[in-house]
Amino acid sequence: MPTFRNPVLPGCHPDPSICRVGADFYLVTSSFAYYPALPVFHSGDLVHWRQLTHVLNRPGQLPLQGLDVSDGVWAPTIRHHDGRFYVVSTLAVNRRGSLTFVVTADDPAGPWSDPVPLEAEGIDPSLFFDDDGRCWLTACRDAVAGGGPGELWMRELDLDRLKLVGPTHVLWHGALRGAWVEAPHLYKRDGVYHLIAAEGGTERNHSVTAARSDTVTGPYVTDPRSPLLTHRHRGPDEPVHNVGHVDLVDTPDGETWAVTLGVRPIAGTHTLGREVFLVPVTWTAHGPVFAPETGSVRLTERLPGLASARQEEVAAASRVHFDEPVLGLEWNSLRGPVTDLVRPAADGGGLEIEVTPEPLSSTGVPAFVGRRQQHVRFHAQARISFSAAHPSEEAGLTVFQNQDHHATLALTVDEGGSTQAVLTIRETGTTTRLATAPLPSGEAILAVEGDEAGYAFRVQDLGTDRWTDLAAVERSFFSTERAGGFVGVYLGLYATGNGRAGSGRARVRWFDYRPGRGAATD
Repeated sequence: MPTFRNPVLPGCHPDPSICRVGADFYLVTSSFAYYPALPVFHSGDLVHWRQLTHVLNRPGQLPLQGLDVSDGVWAPTIRHHDGRFYVVSTLAVNRRGSLTFVVTADDPAGPWSDPVPLEAEGIDPSLFFDDDGRCWLTACRDAVAGGGPGELWMRELDLDRLKLVGPTHVLWHGALRGAWVEAPHLYKRDGVYHLIAAEGGTERNHSVTAARSDTVTGPYVTDPRSPLLTHRHRGPDEPVHNVGHVDLVDTPDGETWAVTLGVRPIAGTHTLGREVFLVPVTWTAHGPVFAPETGSVRLTERLPGLASARQEEVAAASRVHFDEPVLGLEWNSLRGPVTDLVRPAADGGGLEIEVTPEPLSSTGVPAFVGRRQQHVRFHAQARISFSAAHPSEEAGLTVFQNQDHHATLALTVDEGGSTQAVLTIRETGTTTRLATAPLPSGEAILAVEGDEAGYAFRVQDLGTDRWTDLAAVERSFFSTERAGGFVGVYLGLYATGNGRAGSGRARVRWFDYRPGRGAATD
């Protein structure tokens, strides 16, 4: 039987939502405090995905400055109706919903509209278009009148005015009652409305639960089979954990599949973040059955009927010379655009990064661009030249989990003005220097290699071509379990004066990311 490898979107792509238009599938995921926000992907077979754009990619569309990396843009839903695409999402501040908004586009590749605020509490908004053409927004919030810590609610969305109208309907308090209920999506099958949700939090107790009703506004009755999909009961050797937050889609040939988030821990910790897995679904008189053959999310799964047996190797296993006028879609900055700070050199000789006072440890917009780590085993290198004017100035390579938890391998100068490579780690406000190496030429290849044990840092002085092994950092240091939050590791390039204004700039000749040996089955 032909199979494919899960996850279908590896690396930090949490909270997937999917829709189909004809023979085409479109998917969006959360982006948190990274910019541009809300990546949009396209597929013709549910297995091979290509990024089209970002929903929010213009300055000033949504304020992200001052936010922790795990705040920002949470849990979008994408839907299509009557020739138009809709995405609803939430801006989170201090881990709570601050602003719910809707954006629209006639073409999923953009341009997308500016965000339109909606009068909606909570997080995880979703849209449902009923047979009569009415559109309903569902979301989750703190329970207003008991019944559970959280509740799912609904209100009608006027599509002409993009405004919520009419009364609020409280739909359900979840199947587990003692757990927060979130991630609602509504589907109609054979005249029955199925409300699919997530409970137990997005960590080890994550699960898929359900309720059903004969009318769209309820009342909804808990599906007694809940949870319908979870790995909470599986042991530590299970390769996929934290399964939940599903969205369903039907294929043109009548199959149903679900996208779900999950993580791949090693010895109890994960660094890649929450990834997108694909799960088969069948329907019975009682409702959806997830992974009917096994009841679990598998790393190797049967192919959808419309997919080929070919699965391309993931994500940019090649050298980037930054010779295009704009960076590729795989690159993100933090909390806002940095086109005036990080840009391809005018002479085509790589990427220039301005030294700014903003450090990586701030919640501002540093001179930083990064891409997701997508394999446990990987090799990343960058050829960088930089002449620091002061010991506070540095430029180089970072393994970035969040502003309080990252490592940097940078070019700088010592108090005597001699150029050196310095490896440091930052954890909860404390910066520790792990190793240094002299670099007489001021140009070097900075490298990091990751595997199940950790991240090993090396530097090559291009004046002598000599490699120096600096130090290794244990893999769990960069894990969500240790760092907190909801994101995975990014591999980035940056320059900073660490609070001091500077006039220098670094030049990155190229950046290289390659899966390590055996990475296809990480």
